[in-house]
Formats: sequence, C-alpha cells, structure tokens
Amino acid sequence: MAVNTDENKIKEVLTRGVVEVIDQNHLEKRMLSGEKLRIKFGIDPTNPDLHVGHGSTIKKLREFQDLGHQIVLIIGDGTARIGDTSDKVTGRETLSTEEISENKEKYLNQVSKILNIDDVEVRYNNEWIDKFDTGMWIGLASLFTLQQMIERENYAERIKNGDPVGLQEALYPLMQGYDSVEIKADVEIGGTDQLFNLLAGRKIQKHFAQEQQDVLTLQLLAGTDGRKMSKSWDNVIMVNEVPEEKYGKIMRIPDQLIPVYMESATDIPIDRVNEVASALENEEGNPIDFKKELALALVELYDGKEAAEKAQAHFEKTVQGNEVPAEVPSVEVGAGEMELKEFLAILIKANLIKSKSEGMRLVREGAVSIDGSSINETGKVSISKNAVVKVGKRRFLKLIIN
Repeated sequence: MAVNTDENKIKEVLTRGVVEVIDQNHLEKRMLSGEKLRIKFGIDPTNPDLHVGHGSTIKKLREFQDLGHQIVLIIGDGTARIGDTSDKVTGRETLSTEEISENKEKYLNQVSKILNIDDVEVRYNNEWIDKFDTGMWIGLASLFTLQQMIERENYAERIKNGDPVGLQEALYPLMQGYDSVEIKADVEIGGTDQLFNLLAGRKIQKHFAQEQQDVLTLQLLAGTDGRKMSKSWDNVIMVNEVPEEKYGKIMRIPDQLIPVYMESATDIPIDRVNEVASALENEEGNPIDFKKELALALVELYDGKEAAEKAQAHFEKTVQGNEVPAEVPSVEVGAGEMELKEFLAILIKANLIKSKSEGMRLVREGAVSIDGSSINETGKVSISKNAVVKVGKRRFLKLIIN
C-alpha cells in the first residue's frame, strides 16, 4: 500500500484528539515525503478488557494505518510484570506469568475491531527484556537520574502522602523506552500521562545511535460521570460490552464531554464535531440529540452499522419510550418466595449483573424491579406468575414459571 501524502489528511491525523507532537515539524516533513513510518503503541496485558479510552488510541493508530504506515503493536508481557503506574496513585500488584498469558490472548480480538490486524506487526517485549543482563540494566539506568523519577507528578504525590513507591516502578520507563530501540520506532503514541515514558524512548534511542522517534500525546477520555475512567467507579465503557450497553452509557455522559468523545472516540467528521461544540457552547440544539448522534457513531465503530441502529432503536423504545423490548432473555424459575441472594444469583447467571455486591447496590437504589415494582432489600422475592425483571434502564429478563 502506497503512503498517502495528502496534506489535509496528514494535518487531521496530527491534530484530531492530539495534545502535543514532538517534533511536529520533523514528523510532518517525513509524512509529506511519502516515507513509510513505523508507528509504535504498547499495551500491557494487566487486564483482559479494553475500554473506549484505549480504543481512542487504537483509532489514532488506524488513522496512520489508513495513510499507509506500518503499525507495530507491542504486547507488554515483559513490562506487565512490573506494570505502568504513570496514571496510578498507587503501585500495581505484580501479575503472575499465567495471568499475563490469559489476558494477552483477549487483546488482539478487541484491537481488531478497529485495526486491520492482518497488516499489524505484533511483538511481545519479553522477547528482548528477558535477555537483559546486568550490563544492559546499568547502561539504561545511567541515562536517568533519581531526581527525574521522583519528580514525576504521581510519584511526587505518593511520596508526599507517605505512600510507597517501589524501586521496580522506576525500571518501567527504561523497559518501555528500549522497546523503541528494538523495533526501530519512528513514532510512538500514548496518552498525556505517558509523556515521560515516550520521551524516555527518544533518549534511549539516541543512546543506541538511532534516530529519535517522534511522539504524539492524545487527550484522555473521562468516564461517563466526568471523572477519570475507572472500573472501581463503574464509569467505563468497555470495548466488548454489548452494543445496547455502550449506547446507553454514552447517553449518560455529561454534556460537555460530547465533542471530546466525538473527536477522539468516533469517525464523525471534524467539521461536524466543531459544529456540535459551538452549538453546546451557545446553548443551541438539544444535547440529547447530539448524544444519540455520538452513541450511534461510537457503537458503529466497534460493532457495525446494523448493531448501532438496533442499539439506538432499543434505547428509544426502552428508555425514551419506557417499553419492554420485543426480544428479552428468559429463565425458568419456580413459583413462590426465594431469598434475595438466590434471586441475585439468577441475575448473575443471566448476565444482568456482575456480582451480588453490584446487585445489592442496585436494589438499594431502587433500580431492580419485577413487573414495575421495586424489590425490597430486607424482604424475600415473591414470584407468583411469569414476570419481567428490569435492572437499571436497559436490562431485562423474563421469569418463566416451570
């Protein structure tokens, strides 16, 4: 595939959702020249699931891929043994080799929802990290000072609070930086929280007499409640969630995040993104309509147009129209009373909730009902006829008495 040197397309790739480019003039010149660049992105298999924040970075890789550049995806099975804490207020727990292996197997399937995975060069950094000897470690460590490490914002905050910073955490930027040497990266992409690690790659490449990679930092997507995306806050939108769930979660984001999500997490034309941003700023139009446009585009990116349209119809019928959808999963149960924990076990098995603790929280919030009547957390659950359970606004289950 020939490299596309269209100036307007290159400009959009280097600005859409981008916070900073180092060195912008250098990178633009190389892209305009038609040189095929090696675009690096690394992700550690510390968790089996990706969220749309990760997905926005993968989408940026696809933009480079569409221009004809070579994407190099590094699965950090070596670095994952330490874990990157650039965006963390605490250290990570060390993962076992078995846990890392289980997680990494699920990654490529999720990444392939956006990238043409057949054209991606996939590498595993234990290929070279496991071969590091004492001389290599000392050589890499000599390129950085202790002051540089502890002045990083998250480390400084933890030290100030009296929280431990493990010595092994300081090794992480050395390992990630050396990845760039091993694959001869021309460009590396990451969130703004990754800047120190990305610049470490430049420094280490220079040490090994390689041309220094250019760096793109991307804006970080906030969670559905406006805070940082975190599973512990239940504000993440996962790549592998069903389309209806992704669509519904987008409809809950704060209005000010609409243009941010449109720009970074979808393929909506940038001119349209700017129109929506201007309309929101001037209090024109209905934010609900903008969110529906956003939700449709985001689901289409991951699950296709047909799934996105079905998710939108599901939302309009069940949430806006307050109706039960035509297709609802069912389970056979016995008539009579059952303990709440037994009832929650049924919901877990039907994938309406993830755990009993989540179920209890939803029950306390009045978000679990049978035929429109909320369940009382202090009593038993009574089932006397075929009924429909509703969890939240979009999850349904038919109870069929056997």
